[in-house]
Amino acid sequence: MFVAASSRCFSDESFEVSCERLTDLEFDKIEIWMSEESDHLKPSEVVASPEDFYSRFREATRLTPIAFCLENDISPAGFKSLCKAAKMLRIAQITIPASPLGTPFNTEIDRLKALLEIASRDGIRLSIKTKTGQLTEDPRTATELCQSVKGLGLTLDPSYYTCGPFSNTSYDLVFPYVCHIHLRDSTADQIQVPVGLGEIDYSRLISMLERQEYHQFLSVELLPELLKDTDRALELRKLRMLLESVVI
Repeated sequence: MFVAASSRCFSDESFEVSCERLTDLEFDKIEIWMSEESDHLKPSEVVASPEDFYSRFREATRLTPIAFCLENDISPAGFKSLCKAAKMLRIAQITIPASPLGTPFNTEIDRLKALLEIASRDGIRLSIKTKTGQLTEDPRTATELCQSVKGLGLTLDPSYYTCGPFSNTSYDLVFPYVCHIHLRDSTADQIQVPVGLGEIDYSRLISMLERQEYHQFLSVELLPELLKDTDRALELRKLRMLLESVVI
């Protein structure tokens, strides 16, 4: 397993600045986070010209890109262009959001099958994030989606199973489908707390992943809007060092 960090950790700044910050904090791998509601990096910018984004990234940093993560849904045409950018950057993992709660199960399956077919053509793994408010907020539904769409994976964010409507439910059943991880520390009533003050059992998490022969990335994803007066650089260093000590 390898430790990376999401550009979302500095999504309140420009994408280029986030790359600088993560480099200064001694990360060498980056997950590229995008949202149409953020000035950090919009997927529409990447989709409009994959070639321009490739050049922009290479000029901005020497960090190794390991994944794309989308905050918003994307059309099949836009996703095809995004996969082109991923292929140029040698990225083999894309995370997309699951549809909101209330979306018909079969409608979601059709959407995911269409996107998975596009990703598979370029040898890219597609996963949906486990998150409150989306169809994946229930671990059982998350696994059923993967069982119904063969080849689809999960980006496990244990914070939303620690703090959420299923906080008292075991989520062990999702591990066979996990192909990416997002991490921060959390409690039963706070989605993000300082590292060491939460309830995320990193050792058990790593152990469960090892049972599934998981050899992918552990991506640190702090939420800037919840940091308040917290020392972000210190939190990132602490979590990087913690994860590196557990996986080595």
